[in-house]
Amino acid sequence: MGKLLELNNVHSYYGHIHALKGVSLYVNEGEIVSLIGSNGAGKSTSLRTISGIIHAREGHVLLDGKDITHTEPHNVVKMGIGHVPEGRGIFPKLTVQENLEMGAFTVNDQKTIKDRLELVFEMFPRLKERILQYGGTLSGGEQQMLAIGRGLMLNPRLLMLDEPSMGLAPVLVDLIFETIKKLNEKGTTILLVEQNALMALSIAHRGYVLQTGGIALTDDAAKLKKNEMVQKTYLGIE
Repeated sequence: MGKLLELNNVHSYYGHIHALKGVSLYVNEGEIVSLIGSNGAGKSTSLRTISGIIHAREGHVLLDGKDITHTEPHNVVKMGIGHVPEGRGIFPKLTVQENLEMGAFTVNDQKTIKDRLELVFEMFPRLKERILQYGGTLSGGEQQMLAIGRGLMLNPRLLMLDEPSMGLAPVLVDLIFETIKKLNEKGTTILLVEQNALMALSIAHRGYVLQTGGIALTDDAAKLKKNEMVQKTYLGIE
């Protein structure tokens, strides 16, 4: 099981704000890796740096050992990295089908697109029922399914999910996490940013704890769940 993704001493900025301060992490092929931490810790910035939305000023982002630090986002997508951003980011005035087809913008073969649509509908039957509905008319849970489905249309080697459970009812949170596990079992490597640390660590193989732009702790997910600092700070266990 080789390293699919590596960040080596990555420093990222928003203007003069030093958001990532020497972050180093890796994701092995076939893993679910969770990034946990409080708001402003650098979790979303890590994903944006990987996907090329912002470029690291120092350090390196490697995919299969190849430096992609300064690669533009559309080329990162072509390399097989899908990014489902916080807040879903669907197109409200496009139908469910059109939203999903936008996720396959790098794919030219119609049969491949059709096969991927079937995969998404197998995962999320509710989307098939709403195929001609506009994205903006869907419920929050359905929009999250659509955002993940759009990410899957790429058939990504690595799928990055930013706060997939945010704002969802508990029953839908369970469904989304069950889907993430199934995707991983089918061979998709997952990098997961999630406020619900208990759920995130329950499905992950390994985890990283970010604090103020740096890695404070890393371990197997099961060990992190038992870590006293993690329990007090992120799991609400005294």
